[in-house]
Amino acid sequence: MSYSSTHFKSINPYTQETVCEIPMHTNEQVKQIIENAQDVYINVWRDTPFKQRAQLLNEVAKQMLDNLDEYALPMTEEMGKPINEARGEVKKAAWAAEHYAQFGEEYLKTEYLESDATQSYVQYLPLGATLGILPWNAPFWLAFRYLAPALMSGNSCIMKHDSHTPLCALKIVEAFEKAGMPKNLVQNIVIDHTQIEPIIRHPFITGVSLTGSSKAGSIIGAIAGSEIKPVVLELGGSDPAIVLADTKDLNEAADVIVLSRYINAGQSCIAAKRIIVEEPIYEEFIELLKEKFSKLKLGDPKDESTNIGPIARKELVDEMHSQVDRSIAAGARLVLGGQKYEGKAFFFPVTLLADVDPGMVVSCQETFGPIAAVIKAKDIDDAIKIANDTDYGLGGSVWTGDIEKGKKIASKIVTGQVSVNGIVKSDPRLPSGGVKKSGLGKELGPHGIKMFVNTQQVWVGPVK
Repeated sequence: MSYSSTHFKSINPYTQETVCEIPMHTNEQVKQIIENAQDVYINVWRDTPFKQRAQLLNEVAKQMLDNLDEYALPMTEEMGKPINEARGEVKKAAWAAEHYAQFGEEYLKTEYLESDATQSYVQYLPLGATLGILPWNAPFWLAFRYLAPALMSGNSCIMKHDSHTPLCALKIVEAFEKAGMPKNLVQNIVIDHTQIEPIIRHPFITGVSLTGSSKAGSIIGAIAGSEIKPVVLELGGSDPAIVLADTKDLNEAADVIVLSRYINAGQSCIAAKRIIVEEPIYEEFIELLKEKFSKLKLGDPKDESTNIGPIARKELVDEMHSQVDRSIAAGARLVLGGQKYEGKAFFFPVTLLADVDPGMVVSCQETFGPIAAVIKAKDIDDAIKIANDTDYGLGGSVWTGDIEKGKKIASKIVTGQVSVNGIVKSDPRLPSGGVKKSGLGKELGPHGIKMFVNTQQVWVGPVK
Protein backbone atom coordinates (compact mmCIF):
# COMPACT_ATOMS: atom_id res chain seq x y z
CA MET A 1 0.00 0.00 0.00
CA SER A 2 1.04 3.55 -0.65
CA TYR A 3 -0.92 6.72 -0.13
CA SER A 4 -0.83 10.40 -0.84
CA SER A 5 -2.79 12.89 1.20
CA THR A 6 -5.85 12.04 -0.86
CA HIS A 7 -5.75 8.36 -1.92
CA PHE A 8 -5.02 4.84 -0.73
CA LYS A 9 -3.56 2.35 -3.18
CA SER A 10 -3.20 -1.41 -2.58
CA ILE A 11 -0.33 -3.32 -4.22
CA ASN A 12 -0.35 -7.03 -5.10
CA PRO A 13 2.52 -8.53 -3.04
CA TYR A 14 3.13 -11.19 -5.70
CA THR A 15 3.17 -9.07 -8.87
CA GLN A 16 3.68 -5.54 -7.48
CA GLU A 17 0.76 -4.38 -9.63
CA THR A 18 -1.81 -1.89 -8.40
CA VAL A 19 -4.99 -3.64 -7.27
CA CYS A 20 -7.20 -0.80 -6.06
CA GLU A 21 -6.94 2.93 -5.61
CA ILE A 22 -9.61 4.87 -3.75
CA PRO A 23 -9.91 8.44 -2.47
CA MET A 24 -9.74 9.14 1.23
CA HIS A 25 -12.72 10.72 2.91
CA THR A 26 -12.56 14.36 3.86
CA ASN A 27 -13.38 15.48 7.38
CA GLU A 28 -16.75 16.69 6.14
CA GLN A 29 -17.47 13.29 4.56
CA VAL A 30 -16.44 11.55 7.80
CA LYS A 31 -18.89 13.74 9.71
CA GLN A 32 -21.65 12.80 7.27
CA ILE A 33 -20.88 9.06 7.54
CA ILE A 34 -21.20 9.22 11.33
CA GLU A 35 -24.46 11.16 11.09
CA ASN A 36 -25.78 8.63 8.56
CA ALA A 37 -24.92 5.79 10.95
CA GLN A 38 -26.80 7.52 13.76
CA ASP A 39 -29.78 8.22 11.53
CA VAL A 40 -30.21 4.63 10.32
CA TYR A 41 -29.80 3.38 13.89
CA ILE A 42 -32.42 5.76 15.37
CA ASN A 43 -34.97 5.63 12.58
CA VAL A 44 -34.65 2.08 11.27
CA TRP A 45 -32.39 -0.54 12.79
CA ARG A 46 -32.80 -0.38 16.58
CA ASP A 47 -36.52 -1.10 16.23
CA THR A 48 -36.14 -3.70 13.47
CA PRO A 49 -37.27 -7.10 14.83
CA PHE A 50 -34.73 -9.87 15.31
CA LYS A 51 -36.34 -11.84 12.51
CA GLN A 52 -35.61 -9.12 9.96
CA ARG A 53 -32.08 -8.55 11.28
CA ALA A 54 -31.50 -12.29 10.86
CA GLN A 55 -32.91 -12.18 7.34
CA LEU A 56 -30.34 -9.56 6.33
CA LEU A 57 -27.44 -11.57 7.75
CA ASN A 58 -28.64 -14.71 5.98
CA GLU A 59 -28.95 -12.81 2.70
CA VAL A 60 -25.40 -11.46 3.07
CA ALA A 61 -24.11 -14.98 3.70
CA LYS A 62 -25.95 -16.26 0.62
CA GLN A 63 -24.59 -13.43 -1.52
CA MET A 64 -21.01 -14.31 -0.57
CA LEU A 65 -21.42 -18.08 -0.86
CA ASP A 66 -23.13 -17.81 -4.26
CA ASN A 67 -20.30 -15.61 -5.57
CA LEU A 68 -17.34 -17.13 -3.76
CA ASP A 69 -14.47 -16.08 -6.01
CA GLU A 70 -15.81 -12.55 -6.39
CA TYR A 71 -15.16 -12.09 -2.67
CA ALA A 72 -12.14 -14.37 -2.31
CA LEU A 73 -9.97 -12.93 -5.11
CA PRO A 74 -9.60 -9.46 -3.55
CA MET A 75 -7.85 -11.09 -0.57
CA THR A 76 -5.54 -13.05 -2.86
CA GLU A 77 -4.68 -9.94 -4.85
CA GLU A 78 -4.36 -7.38 -2.05
CA MET A 79 -2.57 -9.35 0.68
CA GLY A 80 -1.40 -12.58 -0.97
CA LYS A 81 -3.72 -15.08 0.71
CA PRO A 82 -3.70 -18.38 -1.28
CA ILE A 83 -6.96 -18.71 -3.18
CA ASN A 84 -8.08 -21.86 -1.35
CA GLU A 85 -7.59 -20.14 2.00
CA ALA A 86 -9.37 -17.03 0.70
CA ARG A 87 -12.41 -19.09 -0.30
CA GLY A 88 -12.34 -20.70 3.13
CA GLU A 89 -12.29 -17.27 4.77
CA VAL A 90 -15.33 -16.09 2.82
CA LYS A 91 -17.17 -19.25 3.88
CA LYS A 92 -16.20 -18.63 7.51
CA ALA A 93 -17.40 -15.02 7.31
CA ALA A 94 -20.71 -16.30 5.94
CA TRP A 95 -20.85 -18.82 8.81
CA ALA A 96 -20.51 -15.98 11.33
CA ALA A 97 -23.43 -14.16 9.70
CA GLU A 98 -25.54 -17.33 9.66
CA HIS A 99 -24.65 -18.19 13.25
CA TYR A 100 -25.80 -14.88 14.68
CA ALA A 101 -28.86 -14.91 12.44
CA GLN A 102 -29.81 -18.24 14.02
CA PHE A 103 -28.78 -17.70 17.65
CA GLY A 104 -28.57 -13.93 18.18
CA GLU A 105 -32.10 -13.55 19.53
CA GLU A 106 -31.59 -16.45 21.93
CA TYR A 107 -28.28 -15.00 23.15
CA LEU A 108 -30.02 -11.70 23.90
CA LYS A 109 -33.25 -12.99 25.37
CA THR A 110 -34.62 -11.23 28.44
CA GLU A 111 -33.53 -12.82 31.72
CA TYR A 112 -35.99 -12.83 34.63
CA LEU A 113 -34.43 -12.62 38.09
CA GLU A 114 -35.93 -12.86 41.56
CA SER A 115 -35.92 -9.74 43.75
CA ASP A 116 -38.29 -7.79 46.00
CA ALA A 117 -40.08 -6.50 42.86
CA THR A 118 -43.31 -7.81 41.45
CA GLN A 119 -41.17 -8.51 38.42
CA SER A 120 -37.49 -7.88 37.70
CA TYR A 121 -35.51 -8.68 34.62
CA VAL A 122 -32.45 -7.85 32.51
CA GLN A 123 -32.85 -6.92 28.87
CA TYR A 124 -30.17 -6.35 26.25
CA LEU A 125 -30.64 -3.18 24.20
CA PRO A 126 -28.50 -1.82 21.36
CA LEU A 127 -26.15 1.11 21.96
CA GLY A 128 -26.08 2.96 18.63
CA ALA A 129 -23.42 3.58 15.99
CA THR A 130 -20.28 1.51 16.53
CA LEU A 131 -16.80 1.66 15.01
CA GLY A 132 -14.78 -1.39 13.93
CA ILE A 133 -11.06 -0.81 13.28
CA LEU A 134 -9.88 -3.78 11.24
CA PRO A 135 -6.57 -5.31 10.07
CA TRP A 136 -5.42 -6.63 6.69
CA ASN A 137 -4.53 -10.24 7.54
CA ALA A 138 -8.07 -11.71 7.54
CA PRO A 139 -10.08 -8.89 5.96
CA PHE A 140 -13.41 -10.71 5.59
CA TRP A 141 -13.44 -12.92 8.68
CA LEU A 142 -12.34 -10.24 11.12
CA ALA A 143 -14.84 -7.79 9.65
CA PHE A 144 -17.72 -10.23 10.10
CA ARG A 145 -16.54 -11.15 13.58
CA TYR A 146 -17.34 -7.51 14.42
CA LEU A 147 -20.26 -6.89 12.06
CA ALA A 148 -22.47 -9.94 12.62
CA PRO A 149 -22.98 -9.65 16.42
CA ALA A 150 -23.08 -5.83 16.37
CA LEU A 151 -25.77 -5.79 13.69
CA MET A 152 -27.81 -8.61 15.20
CA SER A 153 -27.91 -6.76 18.52
CA GLY A 154 -29.37 -3.71 16.76
CA ASN A 155 -26.38 -1.40 16.25
CA SER A 156 -25.23 0.33 13.08
CA CYS A 157 -21.65 -0.23 11.95
CA ILE A 158 -18.82 1.88 10.55
CA MET A 159 -15.74 -0.02 9.37
CA LYS A 160 -12.37 1.65 9.38
CA HIS A 161 -10.79 -1.14 7.36
CA ASP A 162 -7.06 -1.43 6.80
CA SER A 163 -5.49 0.79 4.16
CA HIS A 164 -3.77 -2.23 2.57
CA THR A 165 -7.07 -3.94 1.72
CA PRO A 166 -9.39 -1.22 0.35
CA LEU A 167 -10.96 -3.48 -2.28
CA CYS A 168 -11.91 -6.05 0.37
CA ALA A 169 -13.64 -3.31 2.36
CA LEU A 170 -15.57 -2.17 -0.71
CA LYS A 171 -16.68 -5.73 -1.46
CA ILE A 172 -17.94 -6.25 2.11
CA VAL A 173 -20.16 -3.18 1.92
CA GLU A 174 -21.26 -4.24 -1.58
CA ALA A 175 -22.34 -7.63 -0.22
CA PHE A 176 -24.60 -5.91 2.32
CA GLU A 177 -25.98 -3.59 -0.35
CA LYS A 178 -26.81 -6.53 -2.63
CA ALA A 179 -28.45 -8.26 0.33
CA GLY A 180 -30.83 -5.31 0.71
CA MET A 181 -29.55 -3.62 3.85
CA PRO A 182 -31.11 -0.31 4.94
CA LYS A 183 -29.02 2.51 3.47
CA ASN A 184 -25.90 3.34 5.51
CA LEU A 185 -26.34 0.49 8.01
CA VAL A 186 -22.81 -0.74 7.19
CA GLN A 187 -20.38 1.90 5.92
CA ASN A 188 -16.67 1.90 5.16
CA ILE A 189 -14.65 4.93 6.19
CA VAL A 190 -11.42 5.63 4.26
CA ILE A 191 -9.09 7.59 6.53
CA ASP A 192 -5.60 7.49 7.96
CA HIS A 193 -4.82 6.91 11.62
CA THR A 194 -4.70 10.62 12.45
CA GLN A 195 -8.45 10.89 11.85
CA ILE A 196 -9.48 8.03 14.17
CA GLU A 197 -9.39 9.85 17.51
CA PRO A 198 -12.03 12.47 16.61
CA ILE A 199 -14.32 9.68 15.38
CA ILE A 200 -14.04 7.76 18.66
CA ARG A 201 -14.73 10.98 20.57
CA HIS A 202 -17.79 11.81 18.47
CA PRO A 203 -20.90 11.63 20.68
CA PHE A 204 -22.75 9.41 18.19
CA ILE A 205 -20.08 6.66 18.39
CA THR A 206 -21.04 4.38 21.27
CA GLY A 207 -18.50 1.54 21.11
CA VAL A 208 -15.20 0.61 19.47
CA SER A 209 -13.82 -2.74 18.32
CA LEU A 210 -10.16 -3.02 17.31
CA THR A 211 -8.21 -5.96 15.95
CA GLY A 212 -4.57 -5.00 15.64
CA SER A 213 -1.25 -4.64 17.41
CA SER A 214 -0.84 -4.23 21.15
CA LYS A 215 0.54 -0.73 20.53
CA ALA A 216 -2.55 0.25 18.55
CA GLY A 217 -4.74 -1.33 21.22
CA SER A 218 -3.20 0.72 24.01
CA ILE A 219 -3.77 3.93 22.04
CA ILE A 220 -7.34 3.16 20.96
CA GLY A 221 -8.23 1.75 24.39
CA ALA A 222 -6.96 4.90 26.10
CA ILE A 223 -9.04 7.17 23.85
CA ALA A 224 -12.19 5.09 24.29
CA GLY A 225 -11.58 4.86 28.03
CA SER A 226 -11.23 8.61 28.35
CA GLU A 227 -14.68 8.91 26.72
CA ILE A 228 -16.15 6.16 28.95
CA LYS A 229 -17.05 4.08 25.89
CA PRO A 230 -16.98 0.27 25.71
CA VAL A 231 -14.07 -1.14 23.76
CA VAL A 232 -13.12 -4.62 22.57
CA LEU A 233 -9.44 -5.20 21.78
CA GLU A 234 -8.12 -8.30 20.00
CA LEU A 235 -4.39 -7.80 19.85
CA GLY A 236 -1.14 -9.62 19.19
CA GLY A 237 -0.13 -13.08 20.31
CA SER A 238 2.87 -15.33 20.86
CA ASP A 239 0.95 -18.55 21.25
CA PRO A 240 2.65 -21.53 22.89
CA ALA A 241 2.10 -25.10 21.70
CA ILE A 242 3.20 -27.50 24.45
CA VAL A 243 4.05 -31.02 23.29
CA LEU A 244 4.51 -33.50 26.14
CA ALA A 245 6.44 -36.74 26.02
CA ASP A 246 3.30 -38.82 26.57
CA THR A 247 1.63 -37.53 23.37
CA LYS A 248 0.24 -40.63 21.65
CA ASP A 249 0.48 -39.45 18.06
CA LEU A 250 3.42 -37.13 17.51
CA ASN A 251 2.82 -37.21 13.76
CA GLU A 252 -0.68 -35.79 14.20
CA ALA A 253 0.59 -33.17 16.64
CA ALA A 254 3.25 -32.13 14.13
CA ASP A 255 0.69 -31.95 11.30
CA VAL A 256 -1.62 -29.66 13.28
CA ILE A 257 1.17 -27.44 14.62
CA VAL A 258 2.65 -27.04 11.13
CA LEU A 259 -0.79 -26.08 9.79
CA SER A 260 -1.27 -23.61 12.63
CA ARG A 261 2.10 -22.01 11.91
CA TYR A 262 1.91 -21.70 8.10
CA ILE A 263 -1.76 -20.87 7.43
CA ASN A 264 -2.07 -17.37 5.95
CA ALA A 265 1.73 -17.48 5.54
CA GLY A 266 1.97 -17.36 9.33
CA GLN A 267 0.27 -13.95 9.43
CA SER A 268 -2.13 -14.85 12.22
CA CYS A 269 -2.38 -13.72 15.83
CA ILE A 270 -3.43 -17.19 17.03
CA ALA A 271 -0.80 -19.20 15.14
CA ALA A 272 1.43 -21.59 17.10
CA LYS A 273 4.54 -19.42 17.38
CA ARG A 274 6.48 -21.00 20.26
CA ILE A 275 6.64 -24.79 20.10
CA ILE A 276 7.59 -26.01 23.58
CA VAL A 277 8.67 -29.66 23.50
CA GLU A 278 9.40 -31.88 26.49
CA GLU A 279 13.00 -33.06 26.54
CA PRO A 280 12.59 -36.84 25.88
CA ILE A 281 10.96 -36.23 22.46
CA TYR A 282 12.69 -32.95 21.57
CA GLU A 283 14.95 -34.02 18.70
CA GLU A 284 12.40 -36.49 17.32
CA PHE A 285 9.76 -33.78 17.12
CA ILE A 286 12.14 -31.32 15.45
CA GLU A 287 12.76 -33.89 12.70
CA LEU A 288 9.02 -34.35 12.22
CA LEU A 289 8.53 -30.60 11.93
CA LYS A 290 11.43 -30.28 9.48
CA GLU A 291 10.02 -33.05 7.29
CA LYS A 292 6.57 -31.47 7.14
CA PHE A 293 7.63 -27.85 6.78
CA SER A 294 10.01 -28.73 3.93
CA LYS A 295 7.10 -30.08 1.84
CA LEU A 296 5.20 -26.80 1.81
CA LYS A 297 5.03 -24.98 -1.50
CA LEU A 298 5.57 -21.24 -1.82
CA GLY A 299 4.14 -19.74 -4.96
CA ASP A 300 1.52 -17.78 -6.84
CA PRO A 301 -1.40 -17.32 -4.44
CA LYS A 302 -3.83 -17.82 -7.34
CA ASP A 303 -2.38 -21.30 -7.95
CA GLU A 304 -4.61 -23.95 -6.34
CA SER A 305 -1.55 -25.96 -5.23
CA THR A 306 0.17 -23.12 -3.36
CA ASN A 307 0.43 -23.59 0.40
CA ILE A 308 2.12 -20.31 1.25
CA GLY A 309 1.69 -17.05 -0.58
CA PRO A 310 3.74 -13.89 -0.29
CA ILE A 311 3.89 -11.78 2.84
CA ALA A 312 1.66 -8.72 2.61
CA ARG A 313 4.43 -6.09 2.57
CA LYS A 314 8.18 -5.85 2.09
CA GLU A 315 8.83 -4.16 5.44
CA LEU A 316 7.27 -7.18 7.18
CA VAL A 317 9.67 -9.48 5.35
CA ASP A 318 12.64 -7.32 6.37
CA GLU A 319 11.51 -7.32 10.00
CA MET A 320 11.24 -11.13 10.07
CA HIS A 321 14.72 -11.56 8.62
CA SER A 322 16.00 -9.28 11.36
CA GLN A 323 14.19 -11.34 14.02
CA VAL A 324 15.65 -14.59 12.67
CA ASP A 325 19.18 -13.21 12.26
CA ARG A 326 19.24 -11.78 15.77
CA SER A 327 17.99 -15.07 17.23
CA ILE A 328 20.62 -17.10 15.38
CA ALA A 329 23.29 -14.68 16.60
CA ALA A 330 22.00 -15.29 20.15
CA GLY A 331 22.41 -19.08 19.77
CA ALA A 332 19.32 -20.44 18.00
CA ARG A 333 19.91 -23.36 15.62
CA LEU A 334 18.71 -22.86 12.04
CA VAL A 335 17.06 -26.13 11.00
CA LEU A 336 15.25 -24.95 7.87
CA GLY A 337 14.84 -21.79 5.78
CA GLY A 338 16.11 -18.40 6.80
CA GLN A 339 17.48 -17.40 3.38
CA LYS A 340 16.37 -14.27 1.56
CA TYR A 341 14.13 -14.69 -1.48
CA GLU A 342 15.60 -13.29 -4.68
CA GLY A 343 12.68 -11.99 -6.68
CA LYS A 344 10.04 -9.28 -6.77
CA ALA A 345 7.42 -11.16 -4.74
CA PHE A 346 7.43 -10.61 -0.96
CA PHE A 347 8.15 -14.21 0.03
CA PHE A 348 9.58 -15.31 3.34
CA PRO A 349 10.83 -18.91 3.46
CA VAL A 350 9.37 -21.40 5.90
CA THR A 351 11.87 -21.16 8.73
CA LEU A 352 12.41 -23.55 11.64
CA LEU A 353 14.60 -22.53 14.57
CA ALA A 354 15.55 -24.93 17.36
CA ASP A 355 17.32 -24.45 20.70
CA VAL A 356 15.46 -21.18 21.19
CA ASP A 357 15.72 -19.61 24.64
CA PRO A 358 12.81 -17.59 26.07
CA GLY A 359 14.83 -14.35 25.88
CA MET A 360 15.53 -14.59 22.15
CA VAL A 361 13.74 -12.25 19.75
CA VAL A 362 11.67 -14.98 18.08
CA SER A 363 10.41 -16.05 21.48
CA CYS A 364 9.64 -12.75 23.20
CA GLN A 365 8.39 -10.81 20.17
CA GLU A 366 5.43 -11.65 17.94
CA THR A 367 6.61 -13.21 14.66
CA PHE A 368 4.04 -12.48 11.95
CA GLY A 369 5.13 -14.97 9.31
CA PRO A 370 6.12 -18.63 8.77
CA ILE A 371 8.75 -18.78 11.53
CA ALA A 372 8.55 -21.66 14.01
CA ALA A 373 10.59 -21.41 17.20
CA VAL A 374 11.20 -24.67 19.09
CA ILE A 375 12.04 -24.50 22.80
CA LYS A 376 13.13 -27.42 24.99
CA ALA A 377 11.32 -27.95 28.31
CA LYS A 378 12.75 -30.12 31.10
CA ASP A 379 9.31 -31.20 32.31
CA ILE A 380 5.65 -30.14 32.53
CA ASP A 381 6.24 -27.41 35.10
CA ASP A 382 9.05 -25.97 33.00
CA ALA A 383 6.82 -26.06 29.89
CA ILE A 384 4.07 -24.11 31.69
CA LYS A 385 6.60 -21.58 32.98
CA ILE A 386 7.97 -21.03 29.46
CA ALA A 387 4.46 -20.79 27.98
CA ASN A 388 3.57 -17.99 30.43
CA ASP A 389 6.88 -16.18 30.05
CA THR A 390 5.49 -13.61 27.61
CA ASP A 391 3.64 -10.31 27.62
CA TYR A 392 0.97 -11.92 25.43
CA GLY A 393 -1.93 -14.18 26.36
CA LEU A 394 -4.09 -14.84 23.32
CA GLY A 395 -4.19 -18.60 22.73
CA GLY A 396 -2.25 -21.79 23.31
CA SER A 397 -2.37 -25.56 22.90
CA VAL A 398 -1.38 -28.64 24.88
CA TRP A 399 -0.59 -32.04 23.38
CA THR A 400 -0.73 -35.02 25.70
CA GLY A 401 -1.97 -38.60 25.89
CA ASP A 402 -3.75 -37.81 29.16
CA ILE A 403 -6.82 -35.61 28.56
CA GLU A 404 -7.36 -34.85 32.25
CA LYS A 405 -3.75 -33.76 32.56
CA GLY A 406 -4.21 -31.56 29.50
CA LYS A 407 -7.27 -29.88 31.03
CA LYS A 408 -5.38 -29.18 34.27
CA ILE A 409 -2.47 -27.69 32.32
CA ALA A 410 -4.93 -25.54 30.32
CA SER A 411 -6.09 -23.87 33.53
CA LYS A 412 -2.49 -22.90 34.32
CA ILE A 413 -1.75 -21.31 30.94
CA VAL A 414 -2.44 -17.57 31.08
CA THR A 415 -4.29 -17.14 27.80
CA GLY A 416 -7.85 -16.43 26.72
CA GLN A 417 -8.11 -19.69 24.80
CA VAL A 418 -6.50 -23.15 25.07
CA SER A 419 -6.91 -26.19 22.83
CA VAL A 420 -6.09 -29.64 24.17
CA ASN A 421 -4.89 -31.93 21.35
CA GLY A 422 -6.16 -29.59 18.64
CA ILE A 423 -5.57 -26.41 16.70
CA VAL A 424 -6.26 -22.99 18.20
CA LYS A 425 -8.95 -21.40 16.06
CA SER A 426 -11.77 -18.89 16.19
CA ASP A 427 -15.31 -20.26 15.99
CA PRO A 428 -18.57 -18.26 15.86
CA ARG A 429 -20.02 -20.55 18.54
CA LEU A 430 -17.27 -19.93 21.10
CA PRO A 431 -15.96 -16.75 22.76
CA SER A 432 -12.53 -15.54 21.73
CA GLY A 433 -10.27 -12.92 23.26
CA GLY A 434 -6.97 -12.53 25.05
CA VAL A 435 -5.52 -11.41 28.37
CA LYS A 436 -2.42 -9.39 29.25
CA LYS A 437 -1.26 -7.45 26.17
CA SER A 438 -3.34 -9.65 23.88
CA GLY A 439 -6.59 -7.89 24.48
CA LEU A 440 -9.67 -6.87 26.38
CA GLY A 441 -13.22 -8.19 26.09
CA LYS A 442 -14.56 -11.08 24.04
CA GLU A 443 -15.74 -11.63 20.52
CA LEU A 444 -17.96 -14.38 19.10
CA GLY A 445 -20.26 -16.84 20.86
CA PRO A 446 -22.91 -15.69 23.35
CA HIS A 447 -20.33 -13.50 25.10
CA GLY A 448 -19.29 -11.51 22.03
CA ILE A 449 -22.76 -10.27 21.17
CA LYS A 450 -23.06 -8.67 24.61
CA MET A 451 -20.04 -6.40 24.19
CA PHE A 452 -22.00 -3.56 22.57
CA VAL A 453 -25.35 -3.67 24.33
CA ASN A 454 -26.93 -1.89 27.27
CA THR A 455 -27.43 -4.60 29.87
CA GLN A 456 -30.45 -2.93 31.39
CA GLN A 457 -32.00 -4.03 34.69
CA VAL A 458 -35.71 -3.34 35.06
CA TRP A 459 -37.51 -3.36 38.44
CA VAL A 460 -41.32 -3.37 38.34
CA GLY A 461 -43.24 -2.52 41.50
CA PRO A 462 -44.92 -2.71 43.83
CA VAL A 463 -42.72 -4.48 46.34
CA LYS A 464 -43.82 -8.06 46.89
